[in-house]
Amino acid sequence: MKKAFTMLELVFVIVIVGILSYFVSSSFQRNPLREAADQVVSHIRYTQHLAMIDDRFNPNSQQWYSEMWIFWIRSVHDVNNNNEQEWFYEIFSDRSPYNGNSTIEEEAIDPLTRETLGNGSFDNTVSDSKMINLTRKYGVNNIVFTGGDNINHNNIRRVAFDSLGRPYRDADPNPNVNWYNMMLISDMNITLINPDGNVTITVMKETGYTYISAQNY
Repeated sequence: MKKAFTMLELVFVIVIVGILSYFVSSSFQRNPLREAADQVVSHIRYTQHLAMIDDRFNPNSQQWYSEMWIFWIRSVHDVNNNNEQEWFYEIFSDRSPYNGNSTIEEEAIDPLTRETLGNGSFDNTVSDSKMINLTRKYGVNNIVFTGGDNINHNNIRRVAFDSLGRPYRDADPNPNVNWYNMMLISDMNITLINPDGNVTITVMKETGYTYISAQNY
């Protein structure tokens, strides 16, 4: 006796294959905003890692905290791109004489690409080809900081880490500042925005653990 599929069984198989094909193809669809968030999370974690292995604590220096490793998100009106606003970030440890800005010598090196994670200066431009250029690479057109404390995050978009990996809102170069008061007192949220939606990254207080906490696209 010959065995064969019934029409109902064939339809069922076709439906299942179609559903599986949809999910497989969806997983391969590029989502620039999620890619940007994954990169930022990875580099914030890298900043914390650098802070823990490059212990800048110095009991003989009253300003050692100024050298904590910093992840700094910046916005410039790029003079080389018709003054268009571009969002990028830098990872650096400020060294004496402290001024709160980075130089190419102070910037971290990406372990995969071997390029510096910064624009090398405080100029109003950033290379279109660099991975840190979130606008050119991923279409990010705004980044909003919330939480952490009650300061004005429109002016300070930083998270710094000490040798224990604890997160701070900045590593202020002012020698008279109480750096302990800069420690995060609540979780800090960093929201990346582009025309397709937004993704929120959370840096937890005390531990500095960083993860993607919300997405809408």
